[in-house]
Amino acid sequence: MTTPIPAEIAETDLDAIAGFEGRVAVFVAEDGKLDAAGRRVNRLTRGALARLIAAPAFAEMKDGELAELAFPAGMAAEAVLALRLPRRADAAAARAAGVALAKAGRAKPILVMAGNRPRADQVLLGLTLRAYAYAEMKSKPADAPGAVTLMVSKPDELGPAADQVRALAEGVFFTRDLVNCPANVLTTTEFATRLEGLRDLGVEVEVLDEPELEKLGMRTLLAVGQGSESPSKVVVMSWNGGKKGDAPLALVGKGVVFDTGGISIKPAAGMEEMTMDMGGAGVVAGAMKALALRKAAANVVGLVGLVENMPDGRAQRPGDVVASMKGDTVEVINTDAEGRLVLADVLWYAQDRFEPRGVIDLATLTGAIIIGLGHENAGVFSNDDALCNAFLKAAAAEGEGAWRMPLGPAYDKMLKSDIADMKNVGGRPAGSITAAQFLQRFIRDGMPWIHLDIAGVARVGSDSTYAPKGATGWGVLALNRLVDDLNGG
Repeated sequence: MTTPIPAEIAETDLDAIAGFEGRVAVFVAEDGKLDAAGRRVNRLTRGALARLIAAPAFAEMKDGELAELAFPAGMAAEAVLALRLPRRADAAAARAAGVALAKAGRAKPILVMAGNRPRADQVLLGLTLRAYAYAEMKSKPADAPGAVTLMVSKPDELGPAADQVRALAEGVFFTRDLVNCPANVLTTTEFATRLEGLRDLGVEVEVLDEPELEKLGMRTLLAVGQGSESPSKVVVMSWNGGKKGDAPLALVGKGVVFDTGGISIKPAAGMEEMTMDMGGAGVVAGAMKALALRKAAANVVGLVGLVENMPDGRAQRPGDVVASMKGDTVEVINTDAEGRLVLADVLWYAQDRFEPRGVIDLATLTGAIIIGLGHENAGVFSNDDALCNAFLKAAAAEGEGAWRMPLGPAYDKMLKSDIADMKNVGGRPAGSITAAQFLQRFIRDGMPWIHLDIAGVARVGSDSTYAPKGATGWGVLALNRLVDDLNGG
């Protein structure tokens, strides 16, 4: 498991600057003035820092960017990093500064002289998230990241916020590790085992195997996995940190550990990326871990449906009709539209068993959402304006792109089947919307619900703001904030 970069919160010590052998970071205000640490560095370097920030290139930099003074005379450090950041920077700018520090080098220790600046915890969060590197499959261990020492005027006040940062980072890293892991390693059984490890944090974890799922009537979920040697499972994770008896918020994730498309097999080119088709389940798992680590005062239940979609003599066929736990029947037109079949049963089970205050499902569901929104925003579909607006607000606050998409009964006719209650696809037009309409049929009247189509944001082919190429962990931060917002935190 990838662990966050080691971080220590210490009281400001200007005498420590001269002999520090890694990288020393100082902040420069919008007016170009230096704080006490910056002035100390400038004296040690005989004015070199002042000349660096007086250069036109520094004035043209954006908030959160940095300039580097390599191997400064008068100091043991290999570099001084001058960060342009307003004294009253917002969270986004502070995180950007942390990202810049992470990009400046991962292997060497870094001394961040934050002094009495606000948002130091957000600098640490940006640094920690961007320093992630997935090395589980490497034959040689990755170089250990250099430790971070964050020097501030009042370390006792920053300490609890730094603990929150680590909890969030561990949740995000848990998601990224799961999404990056190859399918021959992260089988449905291995996935369930990793989730069972959350018991150590106080999460109640229950694993439902195929005989139990059959007894519950989860035939749409089981039909997806019947062509695989990897057994289908549903994992239920309960965090009971709120008031006893209060209805939980339910998070439901699609966990297709590999998606060949089944009998409706996908093209070979790019199929290797389908290891990420469990991204929704990965985000649910990461959110549950973050909530548990920070002892969130909330009741939240996470449910993930774990399957593998493979072609086989036993695999479901186009034209099959399967019955859901709800009782509705589905004509399978395309076996590559399997995620909605998994979610249909788990959504119904979540409502039937837990009677939650609201339901949010996450899934790498459609390529259509990537055509519509690219890799900048997840698609947000909802039947409840209050819950939807609360989520959009939380996502915006965390810098996680999300855009509301329409729903409406006019799309239902595209799912009409001649031989069953519905088809599992509605054709190419409005593909992400008809997928959401399909899921809405498994939401009870009056139940607040959000469907998040994260196909474009769960894993990206180039570096993103807070992550290197690969899994992003999108959604963990937004869901964590939403839980607090809904519970008055």
